[in-house]
Amino acid sequence: MHHHVHHHAHEHARDIDWDALCSHLEREAELHTPALTRATNWLRDLLAGVGARRVLDVGSGPGTVAGLLADTFPDAEVVAVDRSPALLEHARARSSGRIAIQQADLPDEFGRLGTADLIWSANAVHHLGDQQAALTALAASLRPGGLLAVAERGLPVRFLPRDMGLGRPGLQARLDAGDEEGFATMRAELPGSVGEVEDWPAMLARAGLVPTGTRTFLTDLPAPLGLPAREYLHTRLARQRDQFGQHLDDQDRAALDTLLDADAPTGILWRPDAFYLTATTVHTARSHAA
Repeated sequence: MHHHVHHHAHEHARDIDWDALCSHLEREAELHTPALTRATNWLRDLLAGVGARRVLDVGSGPGTVAGLLADTFPDAEVVAVDRSPALLEHARARSSGRIAIQQADLPDEFGRLGTADLIWSANAVHHLGDQQAALTALAASLRPGGLLAVAERGLPVRFLPRDMGLGRPGLQARLDAGDEEGFATMRAELPGSVGEVEDWPAMLARAGLVPTGTRTFLTDLPAPLGLPAREYLHTRLARQRDQFGQHLDDQDRAALDTLLDADAPTGILWRPDAFYLTATTVHTARSHAA
């Protein structure tokens, strides 16, 4: 369970290069830091008058958002929760001891989380077969008046013109379609997978909570793009090429290969027209006060 934009490879944990994955997830979260900071400030405003003594980041990955939560709630104990000990160790190291870590293999170990005044979970619930059951379990961990914030979906990344001068126009839309197919396959293959209309406020209400609003936070980095964002996009495109490149036609594969060419002026590392635009949507709901 890790915060990420989705390229759903069917990788077993033993096959994952955790150092490379940490770097990719960190780079992504750093691109989104201004938007995520606005999101955590909004959560602080929603908790005004209640406060937060204990905060959980469930599905924390390398702990980037847990660090932002520690900045936003300096008096709270902030705990990064993840399935991966490797990512948690990375989170502990990068936080210089400002956050605690807790390994939990969800959904089986929801009971290990303890209670909290704020629970944040970004792009993690959809990795559990029964999403409604997961939200209900998270809601059960909230203290009276506590807040659950779930970041799911939003809008896919845009980073190139529709007609970028390589192959047929519209390559990004076709890559999005490949991602959606991979997402649907990933969901279908999860243990205990349950089909669900992904109306997140309604699902939070069914979990026994009172919805307190949905907001979307924009990440907008115009061209010309800095090198960290370009390197992130290069890794993202390489993952897409590996995961579903065989399903693209020859023209799209050739265009993708050119974008991945580190020396080509039309590659993603050098193009003057590359930008980065995406949106993170956060759904919130509160537990009933005592």
